[in-house]
Amino acid sequence: MNALATLEQLHPRSLKHFARPLRRLITGKLWLQVLIGMVLGVGLGLFLSPDAGWVTRPTALAIGEWIALPGHLFLSFIQMIVVPLILASIVQGIAGATDVQQLKRTGIGVGLYFLAATIAATALGIAVALVLRPGAYVDLDVSTLSAPAPATADAPSAATEQVMVRDGFSLGTLPERVTELLPTNPMGAIAEGDMLQIVIFAIVLGLGLISLQPRSARPLLELFESVQAVCMAVVGALMTFAPVAVFGLLAQAMIRTGPAVLAGLGIYAAAVVLGMALLLCLYLLLVTLVAGRNPVEFLFGIREAFLLAFSTNSSAATMPITVKAAEESLRIRPSIAQFVVPLGATVNMGGTALYQGLATLFMAQMFHIDLPVSALVALVVTALGASIGTPAVPGVGIVVLATVLSSAGVPLGGLALIVGLDQVLERFRTSLNVTGDLVGCAIMERFSPAPTGDDRSAATPRANA
Repeated sequence: MNALATLEQLHPRSLKHFARPLRRLITGKLWLQVLIGMVLGVGLGLFLSPDAGWVTRPTALAIGEWIALPGHLFLSFIQMIVVPLILASIVQGIAGATDVQQLKRTGIGVGLYFLAATIAATALGIAVALVLRPGAYVDLDVSTLSAPAPATADAPSAATEQVMVRDGFSLGTLPERVTELLPTNPMGAIAEGDMLQIVIFAIVLGLGLISLQPRSARPLLELFESVQAVCMAVVGALMTFAPVAVFGLLAQAMIRTGPAVLAGLGIYAAAVVLGMALLLCLYLLLVTLVAGRNPVEFLFGIREAFLLAFSTNSSAATMPITVKAAEESLRIRPSIAQFVVPLGATVNMGGTALYQGLATLFMAQMFHIDLPVSALVALVVTALGASIGTPAVPGVGIVVLATVLSSAGVPLGGLALIVGLDQVLERFRTSLNVTGDLVGCAIMERFSPAPTGDDRSAATPRANA
């Protein structure tokens, strides 16, 4: 029995079949509810801020903790579900390939795309910060608030942070760093939330499964399909609470920072949004020139995935809608969509990389630190490493940024200023991350020739075994 026949008999179920509960969130205008929650959260936070004079600072902080409790619980639940969801989705995506040779070509091509796109996004963020200099508009006396960046429920484990950024990089230590990427204890990597090692383990496991006879591989694939179904059921229920979560988190953030820094932070936020708009234009340029598609039709085709990513603030939770948009709206082969989207949800973080580069320069400017060209080059490399393996969950960006700032020698005190604003900007980053994954799908669709017997029929539900 050849490999192609083996894969056709396995044919795991596509992620898009879990999209129905998420589509209800879109038709229910979850994104609008989230925007309303953001506005109300900022308004309540400013009203309860100690600077407003209505309540004392200890009372305001205590109220803020209770208001933010639903948000912290929401983030914790998302963290709980993302590891099994990513693991199961990548294994299923690899096993869903129609041709082993096509899988190899797609893997190499999408890896090069992820690498180039992330480097370009980081460089774009740095360029925007150097031109606009948003850090110069924040008063240093305000930026040196004594309150440190709060420890939130969305902070990853220490092991995850070590994977995000590996300090002390040099040519001499490179072999050791490469060896550390391999998960010698996969269960330990899963327990610690080490996303990069989890991705590597999932890829190895998926490749091992497609080399087996269908009778041997089917039980494990059915187990992963059940894991996917359970995870998406939990995600669908959780997302209905997203507006309440963002309301509480933003209210707490505004209570902590107060209105004094809003003007300076507004310029910073505008710079970030401008950078992300430019990155979106770059993606559309790739869609036009490399993928050979109409950019307007592309945007129209991904609108549901874009809006849901903004609403959920998690590219992992958006995966079923992303796969559905790729297969049905963009007409991407299922074997490509089911492989690229789950992998991209963890290792392709263009919006996050842009944000890390821009935010680091913003902090440096705020503290009047001039970073030389060598430091900027190192920043690109560090941001690249930080964005690969970042958990696809809400709120982790501020912790990743802390590691990038440390590697660049920029004080962490200013994080207290942007931790609240990050709740808003992260939603734009997530939407761009999902857009980047779909751009990768479109590029791979053009440059990965279809195998004998095109697999577009895989877009239909599989027959019962």
